[in-house]
Parts: sequence; structure tokens; C-alpha cells
Amino acid sequence: METTMSMDMYALTPKEIVAELDKYIIGQAEAKRNVAVALRNRWRRMQVSSDFKEDIMPNNILMIGPTGVGKTEIARRLAKIAKVPFVKVEASKFTEVGYVGRDVESMVRDLVERAITMVKEEQMEKLQEKASQHVEETILDILLPPIKVKGEIEKRSEHEENKHATRERFREKLRSGELDNQQIEIQLSKSMNPSSISLNASPAVEEGIMMNFQDMISNFLPKQTKKRKVSVSEARKLLLTDEITKLIDMQAVKEEALIRASNSGIIFIDEIDKIASTTPGNHPGVSREGVQRDLLPIVEGSSINTKYGVIHTDHILFIGAGAFHMAKPSDLIPELQGRFPIRVTLQSLSKEDFYKILDEPKSALPMQYHALLEVEGVTLHFDEEAKKEIASIAYLLNEEEENIGARRLQTVMSYLLNPILFDVPDTILPNTTLKITQEMVQTSMSKLMQKKDLNKYIL
Repeated sequence: METTMSMDMYALTPKEIVAELDKYIIGQAEAKRNVAVALRNRWRRMQVSSDFKEDIMPNNILMIGPTGVGKTEIARRLAKIAKVPFVKVEASKFTEVGYVGRDVESMVRDLVERAITMVKEEQMEKLQEKASQHVEETILDILLPPIKVKGEIEKRSEHEENKHATRERFREKLRSGELDNQQIEIQLSKSMNPSSISLNASPAVEEGIMMNFQDMISNFLPKQTKKRKVSVSEARKLLLTDEITKLIDMQAVKEEALIRASNSGIIFIDEIDKIASTTPGNHPGVSREGVQRDLLPIVEGSSINTKYGVIHTDHILFIGAGAFHMAKPSDLIPELQGRFPIRVTLQSLSKEDFYKILDEPKSALPMQYHALLEVEGVTLHFDEEAKKEIASIAYLLNEEEENIGARRLQTVMSYLLNPILFDVPDTILPNTTLKITQEMVQTSMSKLMQKKDLNKYIL
């Protein structure tokens, strides 16, 4: 069954995808071009009508570069652009089958969970209006309980007209918020939680054979209601959530989520260099060669059991990433190397890159701090020379100490602005404009630059 999801975002051309990534990530043109092609190829595959459509596999990507240069952010932004399920995992956290710890299949289950959340959120948005209308009628029914009228037809008809007019007046008051503080008693759905039922089985069995047991139980459990006395404002929120939950077709959500995860999901495997074996001939470690061999069938394409059903991993895009300081890509087992045919080397950031990171992205750090202080009524403004000075200091600290890439900017900005953030709003009052100049940066950062031991500021 093919995905029913909208393919509008997939229809972006590679150049348009790179342009979107450029709004948030500075430099790394080669990496952006490769992920853009990978994303566009997914759209191309969905348009193929020939019999070998299923044989067109994604070209997985291996990103090589030091920390803080944008590896994770490129993958994360790519998923946001395409609106597809995305998970990031750390290869070093996995253990070989048979050892206590996370097994590699868990990342696929995490991807399905993310897909379930995405589809549910979309369904909730679509059902919002319908559910809101139903909630409004429910609250009006509580505020205006029905009254039986005995007598002639004319008398009953007059009562219905009066009741309708009264109901419409209450509807106007309800919408305007006049009744928000009035207390009413509402009924909410309540069902026994099947997860509280203990299954005496091993984790592997519980994930496999007994995976759908709890869902089966929930279908047989009696649906109950619970009464609560709350304000009209609170009742509207509670009833809306309750109504949307009842309207959502969870079976359809599961089916759609599995399709999205398998056809468009992205799994970002960070620290993949940590599972590379640098000592050939020795016993493979729990988190090294054994994990690679467990990872191989998933990247090659296999069927994984999840509590929502079986997912095939053949068309999931895997993006591996690592600094590869202590190991080389060739230290990975040959079979796994072959499953990451696209190799991209990301460059260390220059002083100019640091300045651009502060100046160009839509979510640049100065803009973030500006937004935080704007909440307090304080306006924060950075001079161009101040941003250049911050970039220069961050670059110098990376050169002299451990290179943590763009994350160093967060360290410097925090050191610079924390005293200001502490003084707002007690000393620095609302309606104040603060201008960060080059001189202020130099004065504030002089103590930091004079220290020989900077371990305190290394992330």
C-alpha cells in the first residue's frame, strides 16, 4: 500500500532544499547538496510506476566531521523541511544482542512512535473544528438541561422557540467568554488502562508475539465515564481533548504511520565511529563489531516487529555521522561500509563562519536572546562589530582548547549575557534598550580569555 501523505514538500527541487537549509545552517555545501539529492530521490521513487519501484533503494549517507559543524542539524532540518518522521540515536548507546541495554531495533520502533505522533497531530488538527462544535453543544446542554412541557401543541411550540432563543443567547455568551468562570459538571471518557496488566514474558517476547496483547485487551474492556466539576473554560479544554480522542481512527493512524516511517522516515545514527573496531583480531566489544553486525540487516532492509505492526526498513534513509578522530570509515565492517555509499566530509568552522552563524540564520543566537528579553519588555541589540568580536573569541577558544564547533558560541554568549539576564527585571527595568558593543564584549570576556584553565567552559 502506498503512502497517502501529501508529497508537496518532497516536490522541492534539490536547489530549493539547499536554499531552505541555508536559512538555518552556515556552510557545508557538499553535505547539503547530498542530502537534498537523497530527499528528492524519494519523491522521484514515489513517481515511478514500473515494476522495479521497490528495488530503488535510498543511498544512505555517512557524514564525517568534528563536533559542532552541523551534521545533526542538517539531518534534523531536512526532516522538518519534508515533514517526515525523524529520530536521532547514538550508536555508542547500543549493545550487541544478548547483552543488557538498548538493541538496535529500538531505533526503528522509535521512528514508528514518532510517525504515530505526527499522524495523530495532523488528525487532531483536522478534527479540531468538528470537535469544537460538538463540545459547544455539549456545554450548552449542560447549561440548559431539557425541560418537559405538557399541554397543547401551541404551548410546546412556543416553549421550543423560547428555548432556541435562550440557547442562542447562551451560545453568544459562551463564545465571548462571559461564562468561562461558571462551574459545571462534565463527564469524561474513562477506560481501564491495559498497560497496568502485567505480562510475564521476556522483553523480546513482549515486543514480538505478545506485542498487540494490550490493544486486544483494551477493545474488550468496558468504556466508563468519570464526572468532574470544573469551570466552563477548563471544561472546554477537557471535553475537546476527549472528543478528538474519540473521533480519531487509531487503526487508520497506525496504518498511515507505518507507511510514512517505512517510505519516508530518516534515522540519524550519531557517533557511528564509536562502534568502529580499531583493534582487528581482538574479541569484538559489546558496543563495537557486534553492534555493527546487528545494525547491518536493518540498514540493508528487514522486517521489524513494533506494537503497531510490522515495518520494513528497506526504504528508510539512514544518515550515519561521526568525528572519526580515533577511527576511520574503513574501520567499519566492509558490509556496513557498503550500505553508506555517499561519503561527505564536513569542514571545521572558520572565524567568518562563526560570524555568519550569529548574523544570518533565522534562529541565530542574538535573535533568540532578543526574543527572551523582549518578553520582559527589554530590547536587546547587537552591533555588527560586537558579533564579529564574539565570533573571534569563540574561534580562538576552539583553537586553544577543545574544538566543539558552533557550540562554543553558546558558551561565549551565555558568559556574556547571563549577568544581564540576572539583572532583568529587578535592576534593568522594562522599556529599556540594551546595546551590545564591541567594547562591552571585550570587557566582559577579558577574564575568560585570561584564564589558562578553561575546562569550566568546555561542553
